[in-house]
Amino acid sequence: MFFWRIQLFAVFVQYFIDKCKTAEPNIVILFADDVGYGDLGCYGHPTTSTPHLDKLAANGLLLTQFYAGSPVCSPSRASLLTGRLPPRTGVYPGVFQANDSGGLPLNETTIAELLKTVNYQTGMIGKWHLGVGENQKYLPTNFGFDYYFGIPYTHAQCPCVTCFWPRDSCYGSCKPYFPGCPLFYNDEIVDQPVDLLTLNEQYANAARDFIAKNAQEKKPFFLYYAFQHCHHPQFAGKKFRNSTSRGVFGDSLAEIDWSVGQVIKELKQQDIDKNTLVFFSSDNGPSIQWKTRGGVAGLLKCGKGTTYEGGQRVPGIAYWPGMIKPGRSMELASTLDLLPTIAKMVNGILPNVTLDGVDMGPILFTQDKGLRDTFFYYYPQSRQDKGVYAVRYHQYKAHYYTRGASESGVENKDKDCRPSAELTWHNPPLLFDLNQDPSELYNLNSLPEYNVLLNEIHQIYERHVTSMKWAESEINKYKDPKLEPCCKPGCKPFPSCCQCHKLGHSQSLTFK
Repeated sequence: MFFWRIQLFAVFVQYFIDKCKTAEPNIVILFADDVGYGDLGCYGHPTTSTPHLDKLAANGLLLTQFYAGSPVCSPSRASLLTGRLPPRTGVYPGVFQANDSGGLPLNETTIAELLKTVNYQTGMIGKWHLGVGENQKYLPTNFGFDYYFGIPYTHAQCPCVTCFWPRDSCYGSCKPYFPGCPLFYNDEIVDQPVDLLTLNEQYANAARDFIAKNAQEKKPFFLYYAFQHCHHPQFAGKKFRNSTSRGVFGDSLAEIDWSVGQVIKELKQQDIDKNTLVFFSSDNGPSIQWKTRGGVAGLLKCGKGTTYEGGQRVPGIAYWPGMIKPGRSMELASTLDLLPTIAKMVNGILPNVTLDGVDMGPILFTQDKGLRDTFFYYYPQSRQDKGVYAVRYHQYKAHYYTRGASESGVENKDKDCRPSAELTWHNPPLLFDLNQDPSELYNLNSLPEYNVLLNEIHQIYERHVTSMKWAESEINKYKDPKLEPCCKPGCKPFPSCCQCHKLGHSQSLTFK
């Protein structure tokens, strides 16, 4: 009996040891394009059909005060991957074009590179938009990603023809003078021009393949899945054409939502969902210029391209069964915080550079007060001569500069959002209490009780402006048509001759 008890005790001890031995967590970042704060059902849109994202939010943590690192695409993506504001990386002003010679500097450390140092498998699917450059030196495979499958910039930089099943033409500006959209597998173009009607299904299949491969080989992995949706021109495959009551934007958003469902389905199928952090967000606010074909910022002011709340406050959903308690958080957080958060999770070494992100583990895992409760800096598409446009301090936001943007609509009912709203310096800065006034309607700067607060904010502003070291602009570097990705370099007549289909439109990619 005595020995039986010892054996039983040993079994229990071993059981608890095994339970405490947790494998390295997998990490999945799902990054939408131009999806606004008010676009998802879980953020209050009444006719959006996003059941998978809504379920993700219901079973995860919905962040109500989450920010992208920039109000436009390329700087925002650089911020997410490096944890650094755009001026530090040189990814400004505006976004990369297909013929740009610049890109995210090769000496910047990305989340993927950080995770490679602790033996993660890394894959990127979808929209890169951080440069291609000469000899394709700026593709994801040069930034720590083992695999890449996607278009390296927005499909709006391609001469798009068909966007909806069966043969509906694309609506909005495309670039007929660039080659057709190139679909890369690592550094090789495997399909050009891409068939937009099947593209997202190929992306989703590739994501599932990547997850399954690494799960079966018991390797920890990082998947960065960056959707082409919902950037204009809107597009969707046969399954989602006319599938929602919200029109073409709703149909495109439904295709994102289905893709999210596919990722979660594969994680559960491989029995690794309880060991995987899934994080969903968007690169910036909605492109209101496209009216009903664009997104919405809900109750927030303006949208993409501006430093008003609608330009940078975006959806943020964190999901990890058993590790992240379902609920809502009103703590301040940003895509800048993902790199330091992930580094802390995996005991990785942070890069030896100035980081603008902080660890948001306390918000995610213990529902404690976040570390980012003092400030947040809003940069525009970025002008070095003006610097930071606005500062957030606790729930207060001070605008030193304001300016409208074309992406927020020429005919926007709010004149502050229009591109005709010229750059304006405010002294004292405009002041808003975002807890009470998220629409930025009621300026408080003339009230004497806010004088001390304005002084505190100004000290933060001055410290930041004087300490910021601006890298040389990568986007202002020279442009050359020879740099435009073409599967038949040197062919004629260019660019229409750039056609190849090494990967059939009906095929999915299998990672080997």
